[in-house]
Amino acid sequence: MAGMNQTQVTEFVLLGFSHGQPFLFALFLAIYLATLLGNSAILSLVSLDPHLHSPMYFFLSHLSCLDLCYSSVTVPKILANALRPQATISYRGCLAQMFFLMWCAGAECALLAVMAYDRYAAVCQPLHYAQAMSHSTCAMAAAGCWLWGLLDSAVHTVLAARLSFCGAAQLQHIFCDVPPLLGAACSNTHPNELALHVSSIFVGLSPFLLVVISYLCILATILGMPLATSRRKAFSTCSAHLLVVTLYFVAANLNYNRPSSGYSPAADTLVSVLYCIITPMLNPLIYSLRNQEVWGALRKVV
Repeated sequence: MAGMNQTQVTEFVLLGFSHGQPFLFALFLAIYLATLLGNSAILSLVSLDPHLHSPMYFFLSHLSCLDLCYSSVTVPKILANALRPQATISYRGCLAQMFFLMWCAGAECALLAVMAYDRYAAVCQPLHYAQAMSHSTCAMAAAGCWLWGLLDSAVHTVLAARLSFCGAAQLQHIFCDVPPLLGAACSNTHPNELALHVSSIFVGLSPFLLVVISYLCILATILGMPLATSRRKAFSTCSAHLLVVTLYFVAANLNYNRPSSGYSPAADTLVSVLYCIITPMLNPLIYSLRNQEVWGALRKVV
């Protein structure tokens, strides 16, 4: 079997699973249903309530759409494998799963930076906010985020398709992603690793720095407000997004910027589950728990 290349690989065995696990199936099913319910509710409320037809909620609806895609790319296959004697995924299915996962990852990084700029414009430049965040500007920004993620994903997928796999094609994971594919390859992975590092800088670190700069400006503006009520109101509109950004970028950094020695299989699975499955479930909760506008829209619909 030595020398087997990617044209002969028909499927990967996912070693992140043990034999059929009903508890794992029930756990991921509950998480997936909560993700579908929460993000679908956000999309519906933003669409139905005119009070939520603002740039902030426009971008929030795109975030919910991304979170739905994140979960739907990975969790249904996890559920199918959780009860099987051996967890597998086809070669083409693996590349497709990785492609859509990386697309969502790149788009969400850019979208979180755009949302941070939206909060900066609302708090720091309120008189120019309507002009800075016009409908056409928001539409182009959202389209740019999706396109940015698509281009990043295409690069990783093309490079991954050139990898060779020797012997039994096994992935130490529960779904297909770039790091486990690189760990299983027996050909030269240097171009893939270089692309991953470059992507971490331009797709991950750059948006994160834009978020940090935006919130430093927001913090300075809030602290300069004369009234405590104004400070609380301004901070409340930003706190949810700041929490989402922190959770997402910390999880993404743990997932893609791994130590040279790597993680243990259990830690690797936990990090990826937090990044791709838990975070999409938590985002609608974070945005709605203390958001009176969302609760008001929900009461109207109910």
